[in-house]
Order: sequence, then C-alpha cells, then structure tokens
Amino acid sequence: MRIVLFCHSLISDWNHGNAHFLRGIVAELLARSHDVVVYEPADGWSRQQMLAECGAAAVHRFQQAFPQLKSTAVDLDRLPLDQALDNADLVLVHEWSPHSLVAAVGRHRARSGDYVLLFHDTHHRSVTAVDEMGRYDLEHYDGVLAFGEVIRERYLSLGWSRRAWTWHEAADTRVFRKIDGATTRDDLIWIGNWGDEERSAEIRSYLIDPVRQLRLSATVHGVRYPDAARAELAGAGVQYRGWLPNHEAPQVYARHLMTVHIPRRPYVESLPGIPTIRMFEALACGMPLVSTAWQDVEGLFTAGDDYLVAGTPRQMRDHLAALRGDRDLREHLSSHGLATIAARHTCAHRVDELLAIVHQLRLPREVLSA
Repeated sequence: MRIVLFCHSLISDWNHGNAHFLRGIVAELLARSHDVVVYEPADGWSRQQMLAECGAAAVHRFQQAFPQLKSTAVDLDRLPLDQALDNADLVLVHEWSPHSLVAAVGRHRARSGDYVLLFHDTHHRSVTAVDEMGRYDLEHYDGVLAFGEVIRERYLSLGWSRRAWTWHEAADTRVFRKIDGATTRDDLIWIGNWGDEERSAEIRSYLIDPVRQLRLSATVHGVRYPDAARAELAGAGVQYRGWLPNHEAPQVYARHLMTVHIPRRPYVESLPGIPTIRMFEALACGMPLVSTAWQDVEGLFTAGDDYLVAGTPRQMRDHLAALRGDRDLREHLSSHGLATIAARHTCAHRVDELLAIVHQLRLPREVLSA
C-alpha cells in the first residue's frame, strides 16, 4: 500500500510523545514493504522548540538513530494535496494537525480520493478542549483511531464520527529493549515533562518526596521545568538533566534500578484506561516500575506482576524501598513486564490492528465493485 501520514512531527519528540508511537508504526509498515510518506509542518511547535534548544544537531541525531524514517517538512497551507495524495491507499491525519488541513484532506477524499481516510486521536483534548475538537470536520473520514476506549466512545456519543476504533499506543521494540551489562547503576530514573501543572503536585508527592525520604540516587529527564521545580529537584538530591531524545532512553534505563509512571491528571480523573506511552516503553526495556494509581479498565497490564501500584505517597515510598533492596522482586517485574509487551503491546501488534481495520473498510468497496 501507499500510505500518507500527516502529523505534528516525526522528527521531534521534544514534549511530543506522539512521535514515539508514530515512529514505531512507520518503521513497522516500512519493514512490511509498504510505501510510507510522512508530512509535518516546518513551523511545528515541537520542532521549533527542539531546534531552539539543540539546533540542527538534533535533526542529525534523529537521522542517525532512524535512517529508514523520512519526514518532509512543509508549509501545510501550500501543500498540493492532489500531488501529495496521488495513488494513496491509506491516509492518516493526526489530531495535532490544523483544522484547515483536516478539512482540506476530507474534501479531497470526497472529491477525488479512493483511499481509506482515518483521523488519529492520542490526547485528552476530547475531554479538556471539547469545543476545539468538535471543530474538526470529519464528515468525509472513514473513522477515528482513538488511543483508548473512553475516547472512542466520546467520538461516537458526541456525533463527531460515525465509526471509531480503539487503537492503543505501544512500544517500538526495535528501539525499546532490555540492555544488560551496565557497570554502574543508580537507584531511580524518571523520564517525563513538567507540563502545564497537570501533574506537578503528583511529581512532588510521588517522586521528589520519596526520593528525599529514602535518599535515593535519582535522575530526571524532561522539559518545561520552571526554575522553582528545578530547585525542588536539587533540594531532594535529584539530578535534572533536561531533554532526552527518546531513542536514547533504553541506555539510560539500563543504568538505573527502577522507574516510576505518573500519568497526567486528566487521564486519571476523566479518561480511565490510558497510560502514558512511557509505561509501554519502560516495560519493554525490562524496567521495574511503580505507577501512581490509574484505572486499567481495558486490562492492558497485570498490576502486581507487570508493575506495582502506589495509591498514596507512602505506598510509593514503600514500593521504591522494596525495589531498591529486593533483586528478586525487580527481576519478577522485569520479566513479567517484558513478556506482556512482547505478547500484546508492540508496534507490530498495532500495525496488525490497523491493517485489519483498513481491510474491513475496503472490503465493502471491493464487493460493490466486483
């Protein structure tokens, strides 16, 4: 198939976790001999932030890490869609795309396209920015790929789409794998962004305070940490090391004993069943993990075996203390989490699901034209 993907960025993962999953999906499609073309806006926010912090060297690092992945940076307002979508069999438009582009691709499909057209939602804005999401014109789309059942149901109940499928994120196991042999290992690593006060209280209670109380050797990678937050980390003895290109995370995980998962508040309170992609990736690296409480209503993992759950800051402290001192517990979580990812949550699994959806949508056309 010829597949065209419009996304915010494939090249930059600076405060842009969607790039993680999309890279894995594109890599898997290419490995199956599909022709994949990716477009991203040249002035995209994540890309511009990455370039401002790291310069063109960051793009070079991406190209070295993912030589098979290509993304064309364009002015979306001037992109000739007839040319971009020529001979397309499947078109995916990610929900961080401008409203104008989403509508224009839909009009192209209605006018001249014989391709499957899907909208891909991987954020909490269907709950936190209802008016903004409701303005997307999906009339001519075949449906929505939603990264959680609760989001799929919202698209249907609000009348935003006639069809929707649950399509969870997953780990790109070409990149995320267990690496053994680290000579020095600190206690704890957390890779996550401060964000927009969506989990700042949780970071203090479930990360900074337990590290201070247990005197753990700990490191944090992420962006958008204000000066006050950096000072809090330093006061607890946590080393803050800024942005980490996502493909370098496995090597960093390998130098630590354990990690934590702290989902943002909108997912905990309003969108049950959706972990961050960091959880899939950490487990794919064999990392013993403690998560703050979230509702795994879709049964993605097995709490207690794949990871430990901390419902209170005290439980987080107790779990981290246990993991630091109990090698058998760490090995149990590591092996069980690895097995769960390998069995259910790789990008290869998600491509299987995607191709099944495409086949389902194309079959009526093939039958009608036979």
